[in-house]
Amino acid sequence: MQTAALRLETLDIQSLIKHIKELEERFLRQIQDLTNENLLLKEECAIAKYKQYARSSEQFKLDPNQKLLFDEKTAGKTSNTEAAEIEYDEIKSYKRRKCGRKPIDPNLPREEIIIDIDESEKTCACGAKLTKIGEEASEKMEMVPQKIKVKRYIRPKYACRNCEGTEDEERKTVRIAPAPPSIIPKGIATPSLLSHIITQKFEDHLPYNRQEKIFDRIKVAISRQDMSNWQQHVFGKVKPIFDLLRKAVKKGPVMRMDETTVQVMGEKNRENAQSSYMWLACGGLPEEPVALYEYRETRAGYNAKEILEGYKGFLQTDGYSGYDAALEGNNDIIHAGCFAHARRHFIEAIEISSQAEAAKTGVEYIKKLYEIETLLRQRYKKEKYAKYSDEEKRKIFLRVRQLRVWNPLKKFKEWLLKAKDEYPPSLKFGKAVSYTLSQWDKLVTYLKCPYLTPDNNESERLIRPFVLGRANWLFSKSPGGAESSCGMYTLIQTAKLNGLNPQEYLQTLFEKAPYASSFEDWEKLLPWNIFKN
Repeated sequence: MQTAALRLETLDIQSLIKHIKELEERFLRQIQDLTNENLLLKEECAIAKYKQYARSSEQFKLDPNQKLLFDEKTAGKTSNTEAAEIEYDEIKSYKRRKCGRKPIDPNLPREEIIIDIDESEKTCACGAKLTKIGEEASEKMEMVPQKIKVKRYIRPKYACRNCEGTEDEERKTVRIAPAPPSIIPKGIATPSLLSHIITQKFEDHLPYNRQEKIFDRIKVAISRQDMSNWQQHVFGKVKPIFDLLRKAVKKGPVMRMDETTVQVMGEKNRENAQSSYMWLACGGLPEEPVALYEYRETRAGYNAKEILEGYKGFLQTDGYSGYDAALEGNNDIIHAGCFAHARRHFIEAIEISSQAEAAKTGVEYIKKLYEIETLLRQRYKKEKYAKYSDEEKRKIFLRVRQLRVWNPLKKFKEWLLKAKDEYPPSLKFGKAVSYTLSQWDKLVTYLKCPYLTPDNNESERLIRPFVLGRANWLFSKSPGGAESSCGMYTLIQTAKLNGLNPQEYLQTLFEKAPYASSFEDWEKLLPWNIFKN
């Protein structure tokens, strides 16, 4: 009896101990969860302050005493034959810029003003006439204030006073030369004025209300409503060119995409406060680049699917899941990622996370990839590669790139996998690691195509003018206005990509568009064709 009682008591004690251990483990988990939650809240507060007050640049200085992550000499080992092809050139040392102002463009018109001594001073004390032995010249720039002139078109009318036209019934009694075709018939705006106004808004970020005041200062009455109406009218007249640009952007081996918000009023079944989106697709043949801006009501993936319809090649984007949905089941498009976005997560972790040192290591790995990329792109511009065709140089570049970055990428992924097990994914550094690993297959896709770069910065550069303009004009009054604005950005940025002055391109386009009547006519007005003889 006593033994049985002792056994029961022992079992009760063991059960109690087990229960206490379970409670202890649960409390420890709760403490760890609360600690992580506290760190997460601190990080969110810190990153909010960082985004609001800190510099927008992502540059920072790494510790010069920090050890290298991998041996420079053994990175990307290759055979002797390959090593001879991929010798490691050093990047040229920095050359200090010369002091002083830059020379004035010699193509600018010049007016010579001669400042001479008086005739009485051109005689020497000995009585001989002085001889000109040289001159000193200096140049100053003068600003000619903005002016507008009026072109008055006069078309004389003719009629016969003798028979009043009865003898020539096949032709009109009163004859007059036809009015020349105009981008805005019966309007007062010429192509030069239209191109100036549109460039001012979509390239120089001057909304129409400010331009209205500028015109008022030179005694010209052009209302913001007139300018807005002209924009819509011009967009409607040149619509065929946008169809050609949508096809041209899909002709190249690589397309890059990005999107940003835009405020649009008057959308059907939507509140004015709801965000709409401007989508950007840049691509086309290397010698015929295109930047295509498209207005859409939402950020849903089907918008990307519509824009990409019929495209075959590489698509480079950030990590937005909408692109994954758009490409689901599409075997014609290979999705590439963006190392700049992965780097951005590590940069933020450096600024606000307690794992700043670990985050610096991640940035150093990515920095190494960019150093290799910069070095290789500089190499193939050298004279010793002039004997190769462009296609041969691209093949060599791709092979060497793959060899050079293989070892750094391998070590980077090993480090990421190790960090994933050590740091919780809820914190900023853990999120940076998880994001990079989740995007890894897309991030390394740039090794498959010489036209790809490690990042999607090209599309971000092209989206920046839209963001700067949006900060000034704030919103579009209608979906039609948003659509035409995207059209104007498309024309201007595509012209710039092709090395053209956007205002000159728009003026020439608006002058020739009224005469275009066929597919071939509109093809001649594309930026890479318009100034060809």
